[in-house]
Amino acid sequence: MERDSPCTTCPVPAQAKAQCPYCGVGCGLELKPPAAGGGHGFWSVRGDRQHPSSLGQVCVKGATVAETLDCNRLSTPLWREQRDQPFEAISWERALTILVERIRAIQAERGAGAIAMYGSGQFLTEDYYVANKLIKGALGTNNFDANSRLCMSSAVSGYKLSLGSDGPPCCYDDLDLADTVVLIGTNTADCHPVLFQRLLKRKRRQKEALQLIVVDPRATATSDAADLHLAIRPGTDLVLLHGVGHLLLELGAVDPGRVAATADGFPELAALWQGWTPERVCALCGIEEEALRRLAAVWAASSGVLSLWSMGVNQSVEGTATVAGIINLHLASGQIGKPGAGPFSLTGQPNAMGGREAGGLAALLPGYRSIHEASHRATIERHWGFPPGAISERDGLSVWEQIEAMERGELGLWWVAATNPLVSLPWLDRVRQAVASCPLVVLNEAYAGTETEAVAHLVLPAAQWSEKEGVMTNSERRVTLSQAFRQPPGEARPDWSIFAEVGRRLGFVEQFSYGSPAEVYAEFAAITSGRICDHSGLSHGLLAEHGPQQWPFPSGTAAGHGQPRLHTQAIYPTANGKARLVAQQPLGLGEPPDANFPLVLTVGRYLGHWHTMTRTIHVERVRRSHPEPLLEIHPADAERCNLDEGALARVSSRRGAVSVKVQITDRIRPGTVFLPMHWGAAQEQACEANRLMHALGCPVSKQPELKAAAVRVERA
Repeated sequence: MERDSPCTTCPVPAQAKAQCPYCGVGCGLELKPPAAGGGHGFWSVRGDRQHPSSLGQVCVKGATVAETLDCNRLSTPLWREQRDQPFEAISWERALTILVERIRAIQAERGAGAIAMYGSGQFLTEDYYVANKLIKGALGTNNFDANSRLCMSSAVSGYKLSLGSDGPPCCYDDLDLADTVVLIGTNTADCHPVLFQRLLKRKRRQKEALQLIVVDPRATATSDAADLHLAIRPGTDLVLLHGVGHLLLELGAVDPGRVAATADGFPELAALWQGWTPERVCALCGIEEEALRRLAAVWAASSGVLSLWSMGVNQSVEGTATVAGIINLHLASGQIGKPGAGPFSLTGQPNAMGGREAGGLAALLPGYRSIHEASHRATIERHWGFPPGAISERDGLSVWEQIEAMERGELGLWWVAATNPLVSLPWLDRVRQAVASCPLVVLNEAYAGTETEAVAHLVLPAAQWSEKEGVMTNSERRVTLSQAFRQPPGEARPDWSIFAEVGRRLGFVEQFSYGSPAEVYAEFAAITSGRICDHSGLSHGLLAEHGPQQWPFPSGTAAGHGQPRLHTQAIYPTANGKARLVAQQPLGLGEPPDANFPLVLTVGRYLGHWHTMTRTIHVERVRRSHPEPLLEIHPADAERCNLDEGALARVSSRRGAVSVKVQITDRIRPGTVFLPMHWGAAQEQACEANRLMHALGCPVSKQPELKAAAVRVERA
């Protein structure tokens, strides 16, 4: 039977608390409704001073999020049989009937493997959990992936490879305790601004007590605050890390006996490090030897080293190896499991962490379990109420593998939810061509007119953050309950309730009979009991009463007594309790520059915008700050390319070309150019940076190398 979502009739509260729906910092927000009689108005937003992750701080995106909530919203299901037809508004009954009939027909004719879903770190954990239960349990295919594949999958793989399990071992308090913070592959000032401001305030108060070291080919607001900036060539991060390891051995900063007691593989790693001499490393990285030696000396002398990284490390053909390379340094020097120290992945999206906990990638199951483990599958089958063997042991398709399957004509249904892959995936021309061959594309979306809507057949209006209740987990493993404080527009529904309704209509009534998101979370939390990401002591009620909590939080834990750090006893969730040191030679870029394409393009964010701008494009203050995309290019490269400031340039790769206005700056190293990744085909100033990017990715994490592609630049 069809059910109304629980939030469609909820009263508007006098005030509400929620986690910000933008980056993985997970700031707490306090929200109040518009003043009565004051016209339309927006909800007022301010930082929640009681939230332990952000302490009342908020960036421009969080401060203006209420301005986006009513803009350009979808409010009724839309349908068209063919893409060259206009959409027609239809009822939920008809939309669900079309979807369920097509699912049954595809299962009967081609099997469940012809169905795939692509979800999002914008999901609440409840959305993630029910989606995985529907796809992996009810349908019996592991073809569920999420845009965390583009974001954090290398961090997941690196943590599992080195430490035995996913899960960042650090917390935000370590920012206040470390005496050295190394930021590698992260423009933290723009991408995780509240955390960066916390570092900056401490640096101003305790200038000599904190060393900030930044590794980035560009000079940014992050590197402006650094004591040392290493502007390495793109693709040489792992080379640099091995060079630091070489010097730590030389400085006597590694105790082989202590390392051997807590980690396997040290002889192999030490032999590898010995070959990466400062001369060799600096020649490849394009930096001065003095800078490398200074980095190693600071690391060796520090009582607490905290490494922060994000997309610049993860989005690489050697993303997993580079994450392991960071962890190697921490394990070898004893900089892990103690206050102010550790390898700390900064999550890109607000609930990418929650998605990992709920099984939100193709090889995962809830509770940091794997589809490859028979006992893990059996545990989840029992918990979900499905018969033995319901969960397939076959690998599911990652998102790029889903694109390739469409190219081969193997997918009959691609279901996209809460993300805009027709901007965010690499090699966009190829993606469009592949998706055009898929017989049915379904889209759960809150905002109208996205690039992905342009290729969809069935569009389901989704209630977004602010209109549905549920939890999110931020980068420091802190779980926050986000309250519903607005009515969804028109007939929009929460994603979890859409998935549950489809499950019931497919015949799995008992498995999907949820009366509220609190029931969904309770079922999820129970299955995490005894796992490293234990939520079993948490509930919507506890989080509403006592505020955000960190996991592990086993049943019986008192509020405020979650575990801030992991691996504090140097015992790891592996067969022998030891971590693993990973010795892997660097590969370099997946597509290095050559005579035809002599420059390396890297991409990233602007401070005020978020991903593909479906929200932030509606904020006038942000539009004024970032009115258009700009190509950053070094003066020497601009001269060779016959470019003037403000000129229009044509940037070409082996896959496509874009035109964009030029910004000449010496804040980027020669040989490298930069574009923002936000602008898609639907924007007035279309500059689809990802048309240029290749699809090669890390062989372990399957994360595409979205940070580097070989290009040439010419005057347009």
